[in-house]
Amino acid sequence: MHEKLSLDGDSVIPLALYVHWPFCVSKCPYCDFNSHVRDTVDMVAWETALLADMAYEAALNPNRKLSSIFFGGGTPSLMPPKLVEKIITQAKAHWGFEDGIEITLEANPSSVEAANFDALSRAGINRVSLGLQSLDDQTLEFLGRAHSVDEGLAALDIAQKAFARNSFDLIYARPDQSLKAWEEELQRGLSFGTDHLSLYQLTIEPSTRFETLVRNGTLTPADDDHCADLYAMTAQITAAAKMPSYEISNHAREGQQSRHNLIYWRYQDYIGIGPGAHGRRPNREIAHSSNSSEVSHSYATERHKKPENYLSGVARNGNGIKAENALDAQTRAIEAIIMGLRLREGINLSVIEQKTGLQEDQLIDPKALNKLIDMGFIRQEESRIMITQKAMPLLDAILPQIIA
Repeated sequence: MHEKLSLDGDSVIPLALYVHWPFCVSKCPYCDFNSHVRDTVDMVAWETALLADMAYEAALNPNRKLSSIFFGGGTPSLMPPKLVEKIITQAKAHWGFEDGIEITLEANPSSVEAANFDALSRAGINRVSLGLQSLDDQTLEFLGRAHSVDEGLAALDIAQKAFARNSFDLIYARPDQSLKAWEEELQRGLSFGTDHLSLYQLTIEPSTRFETLVRNGTLTPADDDHCADLYAMTAQITAAAKMPSYEISNHAREGQQSRHNLIYWRYQDYIGIGPGAHGRRPNREIAHSSNSSEVSHSYATERHKKPENYLSGVARNGNGIKAENALDAQTRAIEAIIMGLRLREGINLSVIEQKTGLQEDQLIDPKALNKLIDMGFIRQEESRIMITQKAMPLLDAILPQIIA
């Protein structure tokens, strides 16, 4: 399966499905995701809407098998397992599944949600991503998490028995976190034996509680130099444990990378349903007002973000789409470069040329590229370019320099 996701153009083109569940028990102070707290959730209404939204997309994307499904949020482990099963069953009926399909669900590591893990496994989930976030109780309280370390590790133990593949998240570069403290926490995390880790530096996102605290001087984030030292140490420790980074923040044993996320980063086709979900729909025929038709560019789709607006949109139109825009060649090329350079494997410029019709000098500024190569920030092997390890934390600054 993993080989089918190559940038270099195998005959099998993967298609992925993302399902967004927008509800959480509470809103974490660092979170800027599309998550909402509601006293009650009408499960019948949500089942009807999600299945209708998926059927709409299936009609536009026939004759493609799914290589992955990802239930994200919000907190999709709050979904009833029967609803998860219905979505998986209908997805298979609409598209069919590639052999060895990866079906991931994000989960909070609470005892209540862990009690559903066996049922979720029977529903078809074969990979779970747990939001442990920290192995320190005081830090979990700071991060606004509802679980304790003991509760989280108990959930991880249940998950490792219920699912074939497991991952969990940790947040580091927290205020006043020393190199030694993070080293000890990371080594402990590696000892649990999962095949995948997502290790994120704490970032202060707009419109979050943490941003308010930084603005009023109550919270002081870690400085950039310390963050760089933490990142370098993380790379060294995970590589020694045979779980090197394959993306800026994601680490995996050989062959255990998240296939679904690789589709995003390799800029391949994915469908998004549920509130706020984005998609990159493949080319299709569109009718113009002149009654003529032509093959369109790929489409970017975006669903209504607010849960209530999403439900009313599906009831009104049979889908939850807020915006649907054709992407021109330049936009697709820029998106492919931005996403692909997050990966250790980098991007293949000849493949992007083939997909967009643009030439290499229309994609990458050659002078800036050569300068960054001389500085040791980029490697080039024929038509493939890759960000070096030391440049990974600087990617946001590098991208504007090299994009033509």
